[in-house]
Amino acid sequence: MLTITAILLVSQFQSCGIYSMSGTSTAASTMQVDPFYNNTDLGPANLGTIFTNSLKEYYQQNSSLRILQDDGELQIDGVITGYTVTPVAPVSSGNVIQPDAAAMSRLTITVQANYVDTLKPENSFKNKSFSFYADFSNDRDLTTVREGLERKIFQQIMLDIFNVTVANW
Repeated sequence: MLTITAILLVSQFQSCGIYSMSGTSTAASTMQVDPFYNNTDLGPANLGTIFTNSLKEYYQQNSSLRILQDDGELQIDGVITGYTVTPVAPVSSGNVIQPDAAAMSRLTITVQANYVDTLKPENSFKNKSFSFYADFSNDRDLTTVREGLERKIFQQIMLDIFNVTVANW
């Protein structure tokens, strides 16, 4: 009896149309991901391309949306506006804190996105900012840890964008 109840519940959720088992709540079936441009001074030149391609893959893996070049029911684009490295953990020598020296640094990336939902325009937004960071030890050079930090930061930013666009969180 318990098995039959579970099957009925699952089939009821699947038949709703706008809710899926992946957590998305949109009636759209297509999405257009336009390029996110890198408008930072410090970020690598290919940062925008990496983010755009990663975002396309994220939507494909976490929703049933088909990614199109043009005329998607959902459309997103944006700009990477921030790529900053700041000290976060001052070094102390005995009882004296040395403010110009740091044991840890923080890489922060900020992305500004524009989103259009052609089916429910009230869900659309313009210039919404998403930001996240990752810390690294100063005994490591940024160039050696950069790719891993960017991947970690982008994962969180993509989750935030996904939640605000198709998961409606």
